[in-house]
Amino acid sequence: MQYTHLGRSGLKVSRLCLGTMNFGPQTGEPAAHSMMDAALDSGINFFDTANVYGGSGRRGWTEEILGRWFATGGERRERTVLATKLYGTMTDRPNESKLSALNIRRALDASLKRLQTDYIDLYQFHHVDRNTPWDEIWQATDVAVQQGKILYSGSSNFAGWHIAHAQEAAARRHSNGLVSEQSIYNLLTRAVELEVIPAAQQYGLGFIPWSPLHGGLLGGVLKTERGGVRRAEGRALQTLKTHRDQIRQYEDFADGLGEDPGDVALAWLLHQPAVTAPIVGPRTQEQLNSALRALTVTLDADALKRLDEIFPGHRTAPEDYAW
Repeated sequence: MQYTHLGRSGLKVSRLCLGTMNFGPQTGEPAAHSMMDAALDSGINFFDTANVYGGSGRRGWTEEILGRWFATGGERRERTVLATKLYGTMTDRPNESKLSALNIRRALDASLKRLQTDYIDLYQFHHVDRNTPWDEIWQATDVAVQQGKILYSGSSNFAGWHIAHAQEAAARRHSNGLVSEQSIYNLLTRAVELEVIPAAQQYGLGFIPWSPLHGGLLGGVLKTERGGVRRAEGRALQTLKTHRDQIRQYEDFADGLGEDPGDVALAWLLHQPAVTAPIVGPRTQEQLNSALRALTVTLDADALKRLDEIFPGHRTAPEDYAW
């Protein structure tokens, strides 16, 4: 396993991040515990979750599963860089969502209880809160840091200007600010190259892509169709219809490399200089094993050029619109 610093911080994290959103609704607790053990044994030390994970009827369920896993001992908590998030609505009561100072305090304490730990390594804002001033957010966050309840702050699903706004407000307060941004990023969805990634690089944020296989569409979906197994549904099915020719070219290209399409998609992200660690969200041990294989895939300049031809990006960002 390779490790890198999370943005400008001194914190070292693995080049793959274990996403836990499926733990509970899709993956039972015993299997989730086994998968987390396997991830640690493979060298993955970076785990990502959120207070809302578990489904509309069981918000907090996923954090509880992690908490019971930490409680089994074996230095599991000490070996894990733990990231969780707040913003989403937890109950129908007022002040139980978003980024008010009150909700930051309450949501953090609730996550700590569910996770059975006394601190969070990376506490992330799951979305920007347009109605709460950054001075209020940073004041509440600074208190939590002083209390030892969180070590670092991160953002998720922010626009480039949101990152700039947050960092300038933190600088005025002499606060540490954000050390990471988590956004959707994959070969099919490259809009973050326009301004989000340039902003993250300018301010020294690590970049953590979620949905690296775009809901499985970059994992060999056409091969799966030919095998008689239906994979794409809903919005994914519509995306497949729109991009079928690109995905066909991509799967043929991966075949030519002798690699699995999903491994190539992850490897491409790992070759992007802004990327710290893609989030892999396995439902099964085999899916985790496949993600680990991507660490061994090397893409040369010609391969990277061909992938850009199939899925054009934004190479002249952040002034892309001007050229």
